[in-house]
Amino acid sequence: MNAIMTDHAADVVVRLDGIGLSHDRGRSFILRHVDLEIRRGEFVALLGPSGVGKSTLLRVIMGLVPPSEGQVILQSPATTAHRPTAMVFQDAKLMPWRSVVRNVELGLEGLGLDAARRRARAMAALELVGLADMADRWPRQLSGGQRQRVGVARALTVEPDLLLMDEPFGALDAITRNALQLELLRIHERTHATVLFVTHDLEEALTLADRIIVLEGHPAGVRGDFLVGPRPRDHAAPPMRAMAERMKLLIAGEEDPGVVAAYWQASEI
Repeated sequence: MNAIMTDHAADVVVRLDGIGLSHDRGRSFILRHVDLEIRRGEFVALLGPSGVGKSTLLRVIMGLVPPSEGQVILQSPATTAHRPTAMVFQDAKLMPWRSVVRNVELGLEGLGLDAARRRARAMAALELVGLADMADRWPRQLSGGQRQRVGVARALTVEPDLLLMDEPFGALDAITRNALQLELLRIHERTHATVLFVTHDLEEALTLADRIIVLEGHPAGVRGDFLVGPRPRDHAAPPMRAMAERMKLLIAGEEDPGVVAAYWQASEI
């Protein structure tokens, strides 16, 4: 077990300092003492049991819910060309009266870009997710997996410093889900986007993420910080199995609470 190492501040996209969230003026907390840094280009999975507060933490980072304690520090403000954060939800939330490309353009409409630049960026994002030939279709004409790809394109087109993904494949069948996981890895490799991906599926986290943060407890806090290692990965290899077992113990609340914010590499377990 090693101390967590942090890069130079310029490489940190977002920092959470002592985040706490209470809906009853501090009598009880959903989140408490959440400290976290995410560095540029990282693919980070936020793993934990259902209902622990993972999605709530994304909304705090997004600015949709103000924290009761602490602060969220984003290193890059919004400009006329991009937004600091963008969210992909479990439901793509496409507007049925807008075509695919017009749905993707939606996030750009407040950035001060002219119509031609909005259309060019939206088409580039659709090309990236493999849906450029469906730009003029309506949401009702798409499969569930295609709608989620449109949601990813809409988030990417604003060129966010931090892409937040809230269990985006959770409602899909297993075959479509696996295909989109591979597609997301391909997109990440091409764009080097910084991603914070919420899931309660350990196998999904081990497949996608470079780093896995375990959120657990009442109130919830960071219970573990795992560096997964390079790809390709063998989930059956002893170090990966050991890492998975330690995560399961943390999620179940059976690990020593003294390991909060501990940092492990698969090769060291």
